[in-house]
Amino acid sequence: MAGKDSIISGMAGRYATALFELALENKAVDAVKKDLESFDAMVEGSADLNRLVRSPVFGADEQLKALSAILAKAGIEGLAANFLRVIAANRRLFAAREMIRGYRALVARHKGEVSAQITVAEKLSDKNLDALKSALKSVTGGKDIDLDVKVDPTIIGGLIAKVGSRMVDSSLRTKLNAIKFAMKEAR
Repeated sequence: MAGKDSIISGMAGRYATALFELALENKAVDAVKKDLESFDAMVEGSADLNRLVRSPVFGADEQLKALSAILAKAGIEGLAANFLRVIAANRRLFAAREMIRGYRALVARHKGEVSAQITVAEKLSDKNLDALKSALKSVTGGKDIDLDVKVDPTIIGGLIAKVGSRMVDSSLRTKLNAIKFAMKEAR
């Protein structure tokens, strides 16, 4: 399955595919997705957890012990918790967020949805998210959209949208760089 979609290739794709197939077998696709999204939000919201996940300084045992406590406190259990423990034990926790994105893409494809990755300068309101989903739905021929929104203040303003192999970069950073390049060329 991983070979069919370049979004989910490589090591993270193999792990995501294995988890997806296991979740499908156990009829737990949505429960696993919910738990993984919850974990992903915790990593994004906590600098300490992000450091634990990404830093090679922590050993597998330290990561596993800390991760188990965090998962228990967050109420993440079952397949998702076991998956996160396995990747921690295998020293692959640094790629967890990429694996989660791969899993989300597999779930979206399985449900006939389109997965869209959106990068914005600041958190969007629910109204703006709905408007964005609606606009993307019209572009994708009416397919349901699974949004993966990432906040990156370095784009200054606007947004970057990636749907399948198409990408639209209307960020202020890109526009400023284009102006800067044009001014250098004009000299």
